[in-house]
Amino acid sequence: MTSPKAKAAPIRPLSGFPELLPAQRYVEQQVVATLARTFELHGFANIETRAVEPLDQLLRKGDTSKEVYVLRRLQEDDTSKDKGIGLHFDLTVPFARFVLENAGKLEFPFRRYQIQKVWRGERPQEGRFREFAQADIDIVGRDTLPFHHDVEVARVMLEALGRLDFLPGFRLQVNNRKLIQGFYAGLGVSGDGIDEVMRLVDKLDKLAPEKVRELLLTEAGISEDQADKALALAAIRASDDTFVKQVRDLGVSHELLDEGLDELATLVRACAPLATERTRIEADLSIARGLDYYTGTVFETRLDGYESLGSICSGGRYDALASDGRTTYPGVGISLGLSRVLVPLLQRGVLTADRSVPSVVLVAVTDEESRAEADAIATALRARAIPCEVAPTAARFGKQIRHAERRGIPYVWFRQDDGSSEVKDIRSGNQVAADPATWEPPTEDLRPQVVTTDSTTDEGESK
Repeated sequence: MTSPKAKAAPIRPLSGFPELLPAQRYVEQQVVATLARTFELHGFANIETRAVEPLDQLLRKGDTSKEVYVLRRLQEDDTSKDKGIGLHFDLTVPFARFVLENAGKLEFPFRRYQIQKVWRGERPQEGRFREFAQADIDIVGRDTLPFHHDVEVARVMLEALGRLDFLPGFRLQVNNRKLIQGFYAGLGVSGDGIDEVMRLVDKLDKLAPEKVRELLLTEAGISEDQADKALALAAIRASDDTFVKQVRDLGVSHELLDEGLDELATLVRACAPLATERTRIEADLSIARGLDYYTGTVFETRLDGYESLGSICSGGRYDALASDGRTTYPGVGISLGLSRVLVPLLQRGVLTADRSVPSVVLVAVTDEESRAEADAIATALRARAIPCEVAPTAARFGKQIRHAERRGIPYVWFRQDDGSSEVKDIRSGNQVAADPATWEPPTEDLRPQVVTTDSTTDEGESK
């Protein structure tokens, strides 16, 4: 008796590792191309670093040990032979290593952009993945790096985001850790207490002010007056340099506070001309960034209508990106979470492309004997950078047209018996004589176009 054929197990998506359909992937490619063009307009050179780094480098901060994926051969029985390497979880660690390794070959200040996949073993949720793409820009100096580069990085990212006009708007929030640290020092908070206050205030995007105040009193051990003024500072927001007076009105003074206020005011004023309704800059004095290597300017960015995603573009100034013991390399940079922004919008259907293939023309085939003529027409069109494909079968023309419709191809090319050609716009039905040596589609049809659809935001309102 023959046993019934075993049923194959269903294939399920792997949580945290998003994959895109062709039309969705086209949207991602357009974003990457737009970012790369903008970065290169400002003189940033592209690099790509290896996917793996030594574990002692990846774990040097300590707080990421649970997130690193370790690399080991499956058949390696002796784990002691493990070379101690893991997949990088961001692009900053490999970039720091790249700078040290190649310092003698680089011209400083070194300006680079990097658009790559990274891997992070955290719990998957909307906007957070285990494999995702980031787009980073950084400017690194040797021993010193003037503050105007902080301004430049902010302006470049604002310009890049502004060119992504099919995305929702962005709010670039900026602050300066010198301002925060100087303010706390002026309040009388000293030593490690400043870092602890900063850490707790940074929780305001997750906890109510009353709860943060309680933590400041119990965990940071500061007075009620100090806690109230720390929260008053964090409540200040401004789209111009009026925040300076608001801080002064709190009655705190310190030399480091003065330096931070001056830098932040300079940055906000310099970025103001680039602000639009879609891309805005805001001094937000609650922003501190949790990583302790930031030493001055800090950035966070929120996507309009999708604030639950958290910051989708962040970074700042770090005065010791890397050091070889003799030379220190300070830098300033900002990183856009490509997957964090795009995947939720693509999955919700907010963004797509108007066709899933690059082909703008399907060359029809009358019969298999004439396929060579159809191939010749397609070759002539491709030589002029017009994407096209030849029909897979010599079916009735109606079926070939329906094949083009299903693939989203707007034009079908017909070769006539006398050797002439006609091309049909299958959307309008208009059919005209055409020559493969001269015919061109309208510019908007030449490549797929990114389109937006009505959907709901975090708050459930129509966009």
